[in-house]
Amino acid sequence: MEREKSKLRSEEAVELLKGAMEAREHAYTPYSHFHVGAALLTKAGKVYQGCNIENASFTPTVCAERTAFFKAIYDGKRDFRAIAVVGGKGGTVAGFFPPCGVCRQVMREFCRDDFEVYLVGKD
Repeated sequence: MEREKSKLRSEEAVELLKGAMEAREHAYTPYSHFHVGAALLTKAGKVYQGCNIENASFTPTVCAERTAFFKAIYDGKRDFRAIAVVGGKGGTVAGFFPPCGVCRQVMREFCRDDFEVYLVGKD
């Protein structure tokens, strides 16, 4: 029997996207000026926000998605429903920016197949 996927209601998705937009305002991006925000929803309904944080040596830079996941994991959460991601240069939403390969590996580690990714574009 195939598992039924649990889609977010449109109101839930909009609130999650708003959380990602808000998180983006906290980004630390003195080098790329590319601000990214993420809002991660647990199965219990709690939202964890994250932003990207750059470092001059670049390798220690952390994506918004991983920041949100690591905050949730620190709090003992391991059951996730969805994440919303928004980004753009100088704080302006410029298009769709899917999670990078490292973030996808983190999602694979902690999420089931029915985990949803919402991306915010310019419009």
